[in-house]
Amino acid sequence: MDIFEELVRLRRLGQRCALATIVEAQGSVPSCESAKLLVREDGSMVGTVGGGCIEAEVFNTAREVLHTGKPRRLKFDLSQDAAYENGLICGGQLEIFVEPILPQPRAFIFGAGHISKSLSKVAAWAGFATVVVDDRESFANRERFPEADEVLAGEYEALFPRLAVNESSFVVIVTRGHRDDLRVLRWAARTPARYVAMIGSKRKVIAVLRQLEEEGTPREALARVHAPMGLDIGAVTPEEIAVSTVAEMIAVRRNAASNWREISKAISGSERSRALVSPPRGAPTGS
Repeated sequence: MDIFEELVRLRRLGQRCALATIVEAQGSVPSCESAKLLVREDGSMVGTVGGGCIEAEVFNTAREVLHTGKPRRLKFDLSQDAAYENGLICGGQLEIFVEPILPQPRAFIFGAGHISKSLSKVAAWAGFATVVVDDRESFANRERFPEADEVLAGEYEALFPRLAVNESSFVVIVTRGHRDDLRVLRWAARTPARYVAMIGSKRKVIAVLRQLEEEGTPREALARVHAPMGLDIGAVTPEEIAVSTVAEMIAVRRNAASNWREISKAISGSERSRALVSPPRGAPTGS
């Protein structure tokens, strides 16, 4: 199997992998410079960097790199004694670079209105592959979204099974009304998406989340919803709302170390708002 073809295939499927490459080899070593080992998320491998204890350590490092998203550089000194202890007939030095190969994040944008037009453009500029979904063909079309990877028109429930949402996916809900937002969030909250966000006032968001919890959606699934979506930068226009939302998406994608959550508009970040969504039994629910 060709390592590069497999790497491309995994990225298209939205799956992570780690690639180990021998970047320097001196003396007698169990493999050659530029030899590669690809480690998939499930632990299966393609290729080799020499086998034995070296490959075992590279494999463990690759699993770590998959988890942290940060590359590692390994050095092996295969002196005669060390090589003998490890069952290797060699005596050189190896340097191996292990890097994470992350899929391009995919942003599923539900709703094809004026905010979505700006959101799709800004997200694409920021490196997200965008998929625009709406139940109106007059809105969900290539003329309105030329930059999108895909534009889908149809009933939401009919399209959900076609959407390959995984741990690297971002779901943004900006449909034309409360009812459609509810339909999409009911599905999105139970997906493995890394980021789920919905537009709306705090009052609307609380009403939607409360209804979904009453229907049986797990509280933990609702707690991770970014709603109202975006960072609180005073955004008003569609373009500004798009910038605010994509900034939040980038913070999640990059595991930003800053205190960006402090300016996130999401009510999940507020104890009082969480109490409004899930009030104790017998507690008043008025605003």
